[in-house]
Amino acid sequence: QARLVESGGELVQAGGSLRLSCAASGLSFRLYAMGWFRQAPGKEREFVAATTRSGGSTRYAESLKGRFTISRDNAKNTVFLQMNSLKPEDTAVYYCAAAFGDRIAIGTHDYLYWGQGTLVTVSS
Repeated sequence: QARLVESGGELVQAGGSLRLSCAASGLSFRLYAMGWFRQAPGKEREFVAATTRSGGSTRYAESLKGRFTISRDNAKNTVFLQMNSLKPEDTAVYYCAAAFGDRIAIGTHDYLYWGQGTLVTVSS
């Protein structure tokens, strides 16, 4: 049974940084492209970042470029999201997801497995 478990979300002041982690189990991690999405209260889930199986290619939501960085460690079956210069509008539940194959995917429908999410709250 595939399982994705996010961690690292917490309350942080505006301008601060957080590093989210997503540990995968029950799947051949290196066969999956990985992505991060977020969902703020009352809003739809939106794409944040994605990376290919090797981590060699990445893609970001335009509004987040330069502040967020996605990376992965295939030896540890873990994907990361480094978030810098956080703003109150970054407050959301952050989800990691796995898409079989090596294509950068930005749609929620492209992803097969999802974690339960981790809450990031940015105070002003």
